[in-house]
Amino acid sequence: MTAGGLHGREPEEAAIAGLLAGARAGASSSLVLRGEPGIGKTALLDHAAAAAGGMRLLRGTGIEFEAELPFSGLQLLVRPALGSLAALPGPQREALEAAFGLGPAAGAEPMLVGLAVLSLLAEHAGETGLLCLVDDAQWLDRASRDALVFAARRLHAEGVAMIFAARDGEGSFPSPGLPELRLSGLAPAAAAALLDRHPLAPAVRHRLLAEAGGNPLALLELPVAAALERTAARALGRSGHEAAAAAYERAARLSADPAAKAHREALAAEAALEAGDLGRARALGDRAARRLDGAPAVNARISHVRALADFWQGSYSTAHRSLLDGAELVRDTDPGRAAVLLVQAVHTSWYLGERQLAATLDRLAALPLDDADPLAPVGPYLAHLDRGRRERPPPLGDVLAAVRRRGRAPDQALTILCGAALALGQDADAYELATVLAAGHRARGGAGRLPTVLFFMAEGEIFTGRHLDALATATEALGLARDTGQRQWVSQFGSVLAHLDAARGEEEACRRNAEEALAGAAPGTASPGAPWAHWSLGLLDLGLGRAEAALTRFERLTREPMRHHICATRSTPDLVESAVRVGAPERAAEPLARFKRWAGSVRQPWADALVLRCRGLLAADDRAEACYTAALELHDREGRPLEYARTALLYGEWLRRARRKAEARGPLDDALEVFDRLGMRPWAERARGELTATGAPARGPEPAGGTAAGLTPQELQITRLAAQGLSNRDIAAQLFLSHRTVGYHLYKAYPKLGVASRSELREVADRLGV
Repeated sequence: MTAGGLHGREPEEAAIAGLLAGARAGASSSLVLRGEPGIGKTALLDHAAAAAGGMRLLRGTGIEFEAELPFSGLQLLVRPALGSLAALPGPQREALEAAFGLGPAAGAEPMLVGLAVLSLLAEHAGETGLLCLVDDAQWLDRASRDALVFAARRLHAEGVAMIFAARDGEGSFPSPGLPELRLSGLAPAAAAALLDRHPLAPAVRHRLLAEAGGNPLALLELPVAAALERTAARALGRSGHEAAAAAYERAARLSADPAAKAHREALAAEAALEAGDLGRARALGDRAARRLDGAPAVNARISHVRALADFWQGSYSTAHRSLLDGAELVRDTDPGRAAVLLVQAVHTSWYLGERQLAATLDRLAALPLDDADPLAPVGPYLAHLDRGRRERPPPLGDVLAAVRRRGRAPDQALTILCGAALALGQDADAYELATVLAAGHRARGGAGRLPTVLFFMAEGEIFTGRHLDALATATEALGLARDTGQRQWVSQFGSVLAHLDAARGEEEACRRNAEEALAGAAPGTASPGAPWAHWSLGLLDLGLGRAEAALTRFERLTREPMRHHICATRSTPDLVESAVRVGAPERAAEPLARFKRWAGSVRQPWADALVLRCRGLLAADDRAEACYTAALELHDREGRPLEYARTALLYGEWLRRARRKAEARGPLDDALEVFDRLGMRPWAERARGELTATGAPARGPEPAGGTAAGLTPQELQITRLAAQGLSNRDIAAQLFLSHRTVGYHLYKAYPKLGVASRSELREVADRLGV
């Protein structure tokens, strides 16, 4: 028997002791106990409660007959902590009050409810720490389960320990990302010791030990009740992922008319999709579709839900077909809705190849859309994605102004404009719009669409040389994409992180992230992250001096379905440099011609500068210098420092080879300063070597990225928001964390930055690279 009075459970008691010790020290952690009925899960929860000492305790149990009632399990669990509700930020408090029926019955977004639970637990923990125990978690209603798992995944430094106990084969308690401990039957010696508490005949004792299989409850209760061997009934249904979806679904069940029932199920599917519950959204949409015979408007809604669920999971062709079919259903009766579907179809076609993109743009252009519709200006702007167009696209700001004059466009259509603007070279405008959209999604707690917007933000940050920002954005978004099951964005963000690894020369991390991004593609298709992954691996090879391997990687991007992709376009200068270095400039001819046509249509000074850089690489010696100097004049040294540095490096190398060593030092110094600041070690070493060859004194590497380079991605995000004047609670609300976790990261960040307080941080933020 253990010190806690349990037989054969020493490892489990040790794990619980570790959780409690961590919570008392201010750390947070969680654990899921899984096993068959009677295996001892409840006994371990009882042991944890007894061992908690002076810690606060919240304890709840999933109840099978309440599994249809949204938030019923959560309300029973946290009821003793509701006195801390007033300390929560307004949107979180209102979301939890709505969930519990304590306030206006507005549909609470699941992320806001989950974040409110996290904040409430952190508040209730106080100085003593908090132990939160949930038994029979398999019977929790879906809304409660999602909120609690959301909070548990984000525990960090609140002094909270959470332990869930769930039966095998009873309902469902998925808990991705949470540590699990599976309980097996007791060892023979422990089982025998447990039976020693009852006087039994040797034959009976032998039979029980054989039949019970080490199950403690069976060992104790088989003699008096054979019925305890039966498992509990499987839960027949679960409520929606969040209050709106659950309300629509219940309304559908109460609807006698099949059309009304299908319409409400379609609304429930849309709400689940917005919450990021893709499986639930798809199931609701499928259910609604099976009820319908006609009803084009509802079918179009369902097509949109199915398409987004498929797209976010990487099924591009299926998603694209659903969008086209849905648009066709309402083309004549509701052109506005058809336009929303076709704008989304432009995005999916982007991953399928130039022919599909051109055909989708033609469909959008042929739509009988009223000029007063907010999406009327969107189609002509997207038409510039066709590589056959030569005229310059209007600025994104002008398009948005035209949209707003007509009314309010759906956020999903504006999100597609972000991607289009990046493809058309309007990086700053795209980033600004994506930032606004991301703030809106955060405020509403909408997890479903946030990874898409964050992807466009990360792309904009990479293109403008803001690598630390891109690292923070991509790291956060990858976690969100994993939480919401969006495989397409998991792949994409993995490849974006690979690109940042490549720039820093971190070969092992780059290859690991790129290989993960490339894995999992359907037969005959590319993985969602393939374009960025190939660019990343090529950039890695180019930076490490493996030009032939780099060129082979870049050439993969020149073939369908990736040749029109933004990575194929933006990597062309790298391809040209690789081709020149291996002595095969002819391999760059066709890609460079495409890049020149693209630069000529988008008419951005930085794109023209890159064309001049490529011409300098390919030019004879008597013409190269003019190309390099003209390029440097066009580059935005402050707004796009990396492009400037790459050109300055090539020009400095050319000057050094021309034996103009003194003149070479200026551009090489400029390049080295940028590479050091961005932490691009291979490129910095190349510039440093060239400088040494000019006779300049040897220079050691500078700290990368200013002092901020020593911060983790999450520390960087938090310190930047703190430097803007946001409180810990405001930062927590934006990043889906608890305010205690925010405080913990600031505590870790201050010494790295050499500051002692928030006021000092604001004073030195720019100098420190924050």
